[in-house]
Amino acid sequence: MDVDAQNYQRFLGGDNDGLSALVEAYKNTLTLYLCAYAPDVFTAEDWMEDTFVKLAVKRPRFSGRSSFKTFLFAVARNIARDHLRRQKKTPTVPLDDKANARSEQQSVEQQYLRQEAKIRLHRAMETLPAQYRQVLYLRYFEDLPPREIANVLHRRPKQVESLLYHAKQTLKAKLEQEDASYEID
Repeated sequence: MDVDAQNYQRFLGGDNDGLSALVEAYKNTLTLYLCAYAPDVFTAEDWMEDTFVKLAVKRPRFSGRSSFKTFLFAVARNIARDHLRRQKKTPTVPLDDKANARSEQQSVEQQYLRQEAKIRLHRAMETLPAQYRQVLYLRYFEDLPPREIANVLHRRPKQVESLLYHAKQTLKAKLEQEDASYEID
């Protein structure tokens, strides 16, 4: 049993420090992962908080068939999908509000991603389809193996490998296209 699973078990046993340790360990990475689903970073932060609230209130059972990290990211993904489903049923936000939220997100992300190469990569990833962003994030930022990514995304491992291949090819093409546009300017 990994340390995170032990912390969750401690929390289920009544030790609130177990949940606090999980929040500290995963709040930033979950927020970044949820940015692939959310319209802005603030919404992703809300969904991250909802993920930990769900752990605290509903106390879902962790079976141990995967790592706790995989379990946690699957819970977060389900919360994001639930919010998106409910959002489709409500009126949309005016474009001005979305543009302001997007510009605020970019300024926050630029502070987080200070090095020019990371910013370039992040911008290129934003243009990818959501499923490509998710699979690349889980593989390269969270270092999950394809088998565990398949658990998070509810796909077969072969599908994840195919998604990874196509996502990398698309990202490479976008980065090369961006390099060509810099040379022209």
